[in-house]
Amino acid sequence: MSSTSVVVRELGLCEYETTMVSMQAFTNGRKKDTRDEIWLLQHPPVFTRGVSCRQLPNRLLPSTMKVVDSDRGGQMTYHGPGQLVVYLLLDLRRRQLGVRSFVSLLETAIIDVLGHHGLKADRRPEAPGVYVGEAKIAALGLRVRSGCCYHGMSLNIDLDLTPFSWIDPCGYAELTVTSVVEQGVTTSIELIQLSVLRELQSGLGFPTMMKSKEMPRQVA
Repeated sequence: MSSTSVVVRELGLCEYETTMVSMQAFTNGRKKDTRDEIWLLQHPPVFTRGVSCRQLPNRLLPSTMKVVDSDRGGQMTYHGPGQLVVYLLLDLRRRQLGVRSFVSLLETAIIDVLGHHGLKADRRPEAPGVYVGEAKIAALGLRVRSGCCYHGMSLNIDLDLTPFSWIDPCGYAELTVTSVVEQGVTTSIELIQLSVLRELQSGLGFPTMMKSKEMPRQVA
């Protein structure tokens, strides 16, 4: 099968640290003809800090909540069940994509998905992500190594938003965070996931998808 095709892995609930190590191993082991992959999953409750982040959660943080240092770009964010996480393990050079154009493509995909569900969303040039009004609904954070990227984006669908109040989301004090359900749209994470895949297939122009529910064998 052509390297322009994409392997889509629907992985369910995955620990953040394990997933990050798997992404690193996949990227380090890539060859010129390695097929790109998209991983769709959710994480148990966890705060993650990007490479430039010096922020710590405040004292309200429960002792059971994890804080993980990530090698993605960006600041601090929260992941939890009910949030769709989309990791994109792509050879950007092969697809002739620069980082800025790729970020814009991802934002457009989320904006279009939300539009299909009746939500008007937009981007902010100074703050990557997707917003509904003044509230952030999707976050982006990438790592690019030798022209290949990993990490990706998260879309809040139906999750407890309280942990976002314990941090400055993505480095912005008092930034309001929202979700699809909080905006009055009742839908399943599975339907949103399908819509995201369709938009990414259109935006990235990959002709075929191979689906799997397992991590790559070499990094599982």
